[in-house]
Amino acid sequence: MLIKASTPSSVLLVCLGNICRSPTAEEIFRQQAAIAGLAMKVDSAGTGDWHIGHKPDARARRHAKAHGYNINKLVARQVSADDFRNFDLILAMDAQNLADLQVLKNSIADTNDSANITTKPLAKLALFSEEDPTYGGDDVPDPYQGDGQAFEEVIERIESSAQAWIESWKTV
Repeated sequence: MLIKASTPSSVLLVCLGNICRSPTAEEIFRQQAAIAGLAMKVDSAGTGDWHIGHKPDARARRHAKAHGYNINKLVARQVSADDFRNFDLILAMDAQNLADLQVLKNSIADTNDSANITTKPLAKLALFSEEDPTYGGDDVPDPYQGDGQAFEEVIERIESSAQAWIESWKTV
C-alpha cells in the first residue's frame, strides 16, 4: 500500500475534557494506524482544563477495554500553543471544540505575525468525522452524562472515523 504525501506524521485528537472521547480515540487511532503500517505520533488533549492529570473516565476505560483498547495509562492534558507547532493534524471530536481550536490557532498565528516569527505551518484542523462516509460532519457525542450505551456509540463512531481517515491517506 502506498501512502499519500499528505499523510500526517502526527495527529492530535481533541475533545472537551480529555477523559472520554479523545483518549479513546487516541488508542483506537494509534492501533488502526499501526495495523495500516503508518508510523505516526498520536496523542490526545482537551480544550478545557478541568481534568488535567486525571486518568480517563472509569466508564471510558471499561468500555474501551471490552473492545481491546487499553487507555488506563493515559493522562488528561489541555491543548497548548505548542501542539499547533508539534502536530500536523488536529482532529476535534465536535464542532464546538473545532471552533475553540480555530480561535486558539488564529491567536497563535496573529502572535507569530506580529512578532515576525517564521515557523513551519501550524497544524491543520478538521472535524474527526470529516472523512467518514457514515458519520461525516457529525459530532462524536460526549458520553460523559450518558449511560453505557453512550460509551458504546462513541467507540463505534471513533472506530469508523479513524478508519476513514486512514483510508483517505491510502493511494491506489
